[in-house]
Amino acid sequence: MTSALILIDIQNDYFENGRNELFQPKTAAANAAKALSLFRELKRPLFHIQHVNIQEDATFFLPDSYGVQIHSSVAPLKEETVIIKHAPNAFFNTRLAEEIHKLGITHLVICGMMSHMCIDTTVRSAKDHGFHVSVLDDACTTKDLVWKENIIPASTVHNTIMASLSGVFAQVITTEELNEHL
Repeated sequence: MTSALILIDIQNDYFENGRNELFQPKTAAANAAKALSLFRELKRPLFHIQHVNIQEDATFFLPDSYGVQIHSSVAPLKEETVIIKHAPNAFFNTRLAEEIHKLGITHLVICGMMSHMCIDTTVRSAKDHGFHVSVLDDACTTKDLVWKENIIPASTVHNTIMASLSGVFAQVITTEELNEHL
């Protein structure tokens, strides 16, 4: 099985003092950096996904802003592929599927931000595209959500998404377990 790493939206606006700070983004990014290092060491394909928000009422990931830039902890090397997206699903109106298929990849390792939005949407879409998917639980994060005036803690949101993806859509693993799944 040929594997590729997909790093989704690990961008400055999700970190401290960003326009949309998430829960423990440094921890998730540090684990994503470990996966990135492993893929670089093994010379396996990897893709950085960068969300550029072009909606008129956008409040973060604004074009040409510091916040839209990929965080330094996982900054792409010059020769690495960066796919720009404008929607939660990294496959929607991008060349991601085409690039992956060109390389004969059958297994995707996905991590990044936000668990309940771009990770969830992209993982489900990857399954629809016929890929086997592993999600790095500890290399993803999200934020508190509000539903019917109730605050749902980020850890509950994240765990719920991981539980809903596990099995049918993906194998949910930790960064520590990654080597066993390549």
